[in-house]
Amino acid sequence: MSPPDTAPPPGTPRSVPCPACGGPSRYAPDNPFRPFCSARCRQHDLGAWASESFRVDARDDDGADQPAANSPPAPRFQQ
Repeated sequence: MSPPDTAPPPGTPRSVPCPACGGPSRYAPDNPFRPFCSARCRQHDLGAWASESFRVDARDDDGADQPAANSPPAPRFQQ
């Protein structure tokens, strides 16, 4: 027995939760604020990034991704 198909028919816009408020948001080309539900939620999210409430942490460069000085060179592909 196969699981029921829960995807909406093609061309039917989906409703997704707004990342800012959690309310329903129409995820379709005619929603200029997508994935947000409104201009207010979109601006609120932008403001959080601008004030650095949201940020991507940078890792310290400790040289761990660099090969050791005495390690053999990486193999090269032959053509």
